[in-house]
Amino acid sequence: MYRKHHNRQLSIEAFHLPFGGTLDPDNRWVIFSSLMPWEELEETYAPQFSPTTGAPAKSVRLAFGALFIKQRLGLSDEETVEQIRENAYMQYFLGFAGYTSKSPFDPSMMVHFRKRFSEDDLKRINELIAERGKAMVIEAVSSRQDDDHPDDPSVDAGTQISIDDFVKPADWPEDKNWGTLTIDASCTPADITYPTDLKLLNEARESTERIIDDLRSQHPDLRKHKPRYDRGRARAAFLNVAKQKKPRRRKTKAAIRRQLDYLQRNLDVIDALIASGASLSGLKTHWWQKLLVISELHRQQTILLYSKTRSMPDRIVNLIQRHVRPIARGKARAAFEFGAKISVSVRNGFAFLHRISWDPYNESEDLISQAKKYKREHGCYPERICADRIYINTKNRNFCTRNNIRLSGKRLGRPPKDPGVNAVHKQQLSADQRKRNEVEGVFGSGKRKYSLQLIMARLPQGAETTISMAFLVMCAEKILRLLRLFFVAIYSWFLCVTTSWLALGGAKKHLPV
Repeated sequence: MYRKHHNRQLSIEAFHLPFGGTLDPDNRWVIFSSLMPWEELEETYAPQFSPTTGAPAKSVRLAFGALFIKQRLGLSDEETVEQIRENAYMQYFLGFAGYTSKSPFDPSMMVHFRKRFSEDDLKRINELIAERGKAMVIEAVSSRQDDDHPDDPSVDAGTQISIDDFVKPADWPEDKNWGTLTIDASCTPADITYPTDLKLLNEARESTERIIDDLRSQHPDLRKHKPRYDRGRARAAFLNVAKQKKPRRRKTKAAIRRQLDYLQRNLDVIDALIASGASLSGLKTHWWQKLLVISELHRQQTILLYSKTRSMPDRIVNLIQRHVRPIARGKARAAFEFGAKISVSVRNGFAFLHRISWDPYNESEDLISQAKKYKREHGCYPERICADRIYINTKNRNFCTRNNIRLSGKRLGRPPKDPGVNAVHKQQLSADQRKRNEVEGVFGSGKRKYSLQLIMARLPQGAETTISMAFLVMCAEKILRLLRLFFVAIYSWFLCVTTSWLALGGAKKHLPV
């Protein structure tokens, strides 16, 4: 059951503090509370529950706000609950009427919170946050322009830096492109050990041994079924190769063949136990699910062992997170990463998540769809698209040429003979490459600061929510920096005026003699 809540923000004076005083209106959590579209989140969240049946669910503000705090600070689920319990500003952000020292919920609820927000919902909320943040910045700048110093040239310079880079001018021609779109793709690694064929088969063998013991314990007559090999010797055969720094391919292949033989014996014993009356329903859910994954792993590894190819569609690299796939990166540090592949676009300074895929794909397919989405939002195509070399193919070039979009990269054909034109082209290419570094900075900050370097959630939906929340937090942080930059500009102007006033002797006229 879900009861709708009034998401109207309490005033800072009305928020109860047992130790007296009021909250600071310039605190980041206070600003974030006015930035979030709580009503739209309520419309997405409430239909998931019955209006009359069951215990009341946690409010959308508490669920979404807890995920936001966790992602922003890079905390675990348990530490997130503790931080909320100890911090009055976070409780104000979550919609509490006053400070309380009790835990708002159990840390295990964070798993359910991640399931209740889909990737599409968070993308839409990210767009709403960006639009609301732009409106807040424009309102702040317009109020600044209406102050007593409209003719100060430093004011215009500060507002140009804050607005013109991400807001389309009102008098812009309809048939003219505007803005910059920067796109790229990356991988968000999952929290799994580095998979090798031998290690996966050894883990599968040990798991099937555990399943056999549980099935044999269901009835005394089933204890006669036992694999005809020594488990200690099977593990010793694995360690004999796994402990070598660089084992030869012949030894590794022989060890894989041996582990496959052990695994096949275990699977045959499990079939015999089921035929004799053992029931898989007596196992815990994750064990029989793992058994299905092990059967598929045995099939894949058998094909890879006796064939010349080293690639396999839907290749399993982890028995628990079976949705994870290897993603070819070609980087110096790691040729392959294991996790979700994401496609990201930076539209006039704001980063947005475009696509999450657990299977590898060619990211050049996303250029046209992202350009069309840009047109739906801004009414025109971008003036230029800054992308990596993999995006510059014939299909994308033709699309950009038809729509008067400048695609970054070297021009086709021979360079012009005119040295002046050639120098302009090189300068333009260099500027586009510098602009493309913006999306690389998004990946860097996301992996260093917002936990995209290692996704700890095990369920696929929870991992997708974690990735989407990271970009939502980055968008909110961008708006917060713009607002603070605006206030810093006001303070700098005030300090400059005061210094000039003192230099002109204004202080001497007002000081007592």
